[in-house]
Amino acid sequence: MSFKNIILIIFFSLTIASSKAEEKVDKECFEKVSRVVFDFNMGVDKAIFKPLATAYNKLPTVIKNGTSNFTSNVATLLSVPNYILQGNFKSAVDATASFGINTTIGILGFGNPAAKLGLEVQKEDVGQTLGSYGIGAGCYFVMPILGPTTARDAVGMIADTYVDPFSIVTWREKEMLNVSGTKFDYLTVKGATAVDFRGSNMKNFDSLEKNSIDMYSSMKSIYLQDRKQKINNSVDSGDEDWGNLDN
Repeated sequence: MSFKNIILIIFFSLTIASSKAEEKVDKECFEKVSRVVFDFNMGVDKAIFKPLATAYNKLPTVIKNGTSNFTSNVATLLSVPNYILQGNFKSAVDATASFGINTTIGILGFGNPAAKLGLEVQKEDVGQTLGSYGIGAGCYFVMPILGPTTARDAVGMIADTYVDPFSIVTWREKEMLNVSGTKFDYLTVKGATAVDFRGSNMKNFDSLEKNSIDMYSSMKSIYLQDRKQKINNSVDSGDEDWGNLDN
């Protein structure tokens, strides 16, 4: 399927989803199912991700910082085409420069010398790009393992694998510029990203579980607010990974 046809399908799907669901995003479309999936995800978190994150947090700071820098540097590859699609060419150049500097001088991204040069890159994805075009979020629902999303962002996740160079050479196993990878590489980096995120927000999640009357509703509110801020570019690059969960 050509990229043009994919884009047409994305816009067609989102037009249908958003036309009736945008004003009802708080009411959702599949709340009963989503709550069951949410409970399942919480079980997976307690059995797998929280223990891994707890062990991860006990590692030396230099290793944790290196892991966080590496996964953030990989994520920059997705930001570049999205900045271009948004018409934000300056940020696209900055993101490209950041990736180049961190990958070389920063030794594959484990260091972050680009930040010291003022090249702070906000992570961008297709869902955010579609939001910047004025496309509404549509239905809110929860996916197994992947967590909360909306109709727009779910379609955006699929589109991400077509525009993200890292996804192309790993998940889709296509060679680019003599670089190739495998699905295992993709899952390894995404797993490391998830553990780093969980570890960084350990106290925030614990506080939510302890103080929330309805954990499901709290997570939903945080997710929707977070996505809105990212689309409006009102999140500091250093705090964009849900660093405000306890607010």
